[in-house]
Amino acid sequence: MRFMETPDNATPTAEETPALTGIAAQDWATAAVDENYRAAVVDLLGALAYGELAAFERLAEDAKLAPTLADKAELAKMASAEFHHFEQLRDRLSAIGVEPTDAMDPFVGALDGFHRQTAPSDWLEGLVKAYVGDAIASDFYREVAARLDSDTRSLVLAVLDDTGHASFAVEKVRAAIDADPRVGGRLALWARRLMGEALSQSQRVVADRDALSTMLVGGVADGFDLAEVGKMFSRITEAHTKRMAALGLAA
Repeated sequence: MRFMETPDNATPTAEETPALTGIAAQDWATAAVDENYRAAVVDLLGALAYGELAAFERLAEDAKLAPTLADKAELAKMASAEFHHFEQLRDRLSAIGVEPTDAMDPFVGALDGFHRQTAPSDWLEGLVKAYVGDAIASDFYREVAARLDSDTRSLVLAVLDDTGHASFAVEKVRAAIDADPRVGGRLALWARRLMGEALSQSQRVVADRDALSTMLVGGVADGFDLAEVGKMFSRITEAHTKRMAALGLAA
């Protein structure tokens, strides 16, 4: 059950949904004729696949910090959902003739580095990371998905579907703050750190991969111009602020 319709799961109205043009109006078979576009999508799916695999591992590890058996079971269920998302991405990469491990490998260092730098020290920090940190990455991928072919866009949006983090994290964190308001200040600082690290990590990943950066700044797939890139990160920051409010934390 979802707690609320947040920026990471809200459904746009017909008026808010623009007409699809260019690559976004094509299917994969048509769009993939462009080798640059194909390379960008392989990078994107590789980054997402490793992100989902890392999320599975992290949630399984965080379950050790859970205070109750019910909480451990909830995290195990979320971890299972993340692994299913990984399998979908792995299978798509294989279907388009790409070895999944080759597609994921360029992103291992950056994503592992992010998780090392943002390792939670306790149960509540783990919940905030699962809710806030993962949602920032999801927002970024959703922005990119709007420019993708219809088949790839559908897959990306499906694997970004909420696994239950939102309602579970909000409930537990708000209860902890109600029980001890001092917890709120510490978690707010932690969430700000996650925001900075997540945005930096996203920018590093894009900068290191020529195909992805070319797609984002307009060379492929009706990408963003530089002004739109700034607006994209502003939207991601605004969504983060709303999530912080849902948790009862100051942005």
